[in-house]
Amino acid sequence: MRPETGWETKTSETRLLCIYTNKRETLKKGSPKMFSNNLLSLHNFLRMMGIVAAIAFLYLAPVGLAQGQQGASQQPANDQQNQQNPNSTPEAGGPKGDIGPIAVPKTGEQPPPKKDQPTKPKPVEGMPNFSISVNVPVVTLDVGVLTKDGMFVPGLRQNQFRVLEDGVPQTIASFNQTQGPITAVILTEFANNDYFYAFAYDSLVASYTFAQTLKKEDWIALVTYDMREHIVQDFTQDKRAIQGSVSMMQPGMAMSQETNLFDAVYDTIDRLEGVEGRKYIILVSSGRDTFSRKTLDQCLKKVQASKDIAIYAIGTGQALRNYLESHGATRILCPITDFSCSTTYAQADNQMRTFAKMTGGKSYFPLFQASFREVFADIGQTIRNQYSISYHPTNRAQDGSFRKIKVELVDESGQPLKMRNEKGKDVKYQVVAREGYKAKQQVE
Repeated sequence: MRPETGWETKTSETRLLCIYTNKRETLKKGSPKMFSNNLLSLHNFLRMMGIVAAIAFLYLAPVGLAQGQQGASQQPANDQQNQQNPNSTPEAGGPKGDIGPIAVPKTGEQPPPKKDQPTKPKPVEGMPNFSISVNVPVVTLDVGVLTKDGMFVPGLRQNQFRVLEDGVPQTIASFNQTQGPITAVILTEFANNDYFYAFAYDSLVASYTFAQTLKKEDWIALVTYDMREHIVQDFTQDKRAIQGSVSMMQPGMAMSQETNLFDAVYDTIDRLEGVEGRKYIILVSSGRDTFSRKTLDQCLKKVQASKDIAIYAIGTGQALRNYLESHGATRILCPITDFSCSTTYAQADNQMRTFAKMTGGKSYFPLFQASFREVFADIGQTIRNQYSISYHPTNRAQDGSFRKIKVELVDESGQPLKMRNEKGKDVKYQVVAREGYKAKQQVE
């Protein structure tokens, strides 16, 4: 017999894992009924929680869907607005960055800009529209200050110049010292006369010498005259063209024996009036006029009325004249109708001086051909270095009258300016300027 153990029925112990306590418990036989009841209660609880979650999902899903659609519609609108105004300033006061608006101080609202232009006055009935214009004349002078040796005197100031028009002091409006290229016409007498061979040869030598002194920026034209003018070379900057034209001119090849000086000067000034800037006429002539249509008086009026034109006159045939005068044979230089040949040539020299003086130029009468180089060197220095003075005349009447001009050098006290050289000796000088100008004539 087996020994008794105190149990009516011996069963094996079963170890189960409780889901509530996560502890190991030992259940005896007969206890599974209580464990099954607990599992049923848990199953019912989970089932109820699932039903509640389903009801909540069905209730809240439509609301979330509507909010999502509204947010999606607002986001493209905001993106479109940002694309249209990429540089717009947010309300925070600055540009919008990746982490939001960047705050910067806001500026106060600027007042609207005032109108700079004055308002146009309202028209008055019965009053016609009109405007007032004043024509203020301006006179420009090229003034040269030269020593007795013909050297230009630089470094003078505006307050050392005094300009008088008909004896009335004028106020200088502008003043400067100029140095630059020149625009000139070589007007050369070239007639066909055996007795005037020396005159023609001097003209050719003088023209060729002047062409050698030209610079590449200068504009030069060559015109010859006998009975009428001949444009041998139009304005050019190629001095070789001028030299080539002079080389083709040979004594005895002229078209006429006449020397119509007045017509040549008149027509040359008339052509130069259409050229802008300062112009010069290098007149190489004996000064005699034989058969011009224009009179001396008409020619002088044209010279007086010229603007921005200066004449530099070079007399020719001086050596031949002196030789014939010393031998009492001057008569062969003039036609039989002339009463006194010496008087004729004296008048010719005076006409050359007058042309130069009236326009602010200079006149030269070289005795030898070797002197032509010195003459043209002096002309080049004079016309390339000058003082330019402008003023508004006090007499603004447009009556066509001739106004005399005088330019003086004065010191601080108004007395004539005295110049001294390095040794302290007084230096004689001359002021070269035109004698006057002709005022405009008002046309009624």
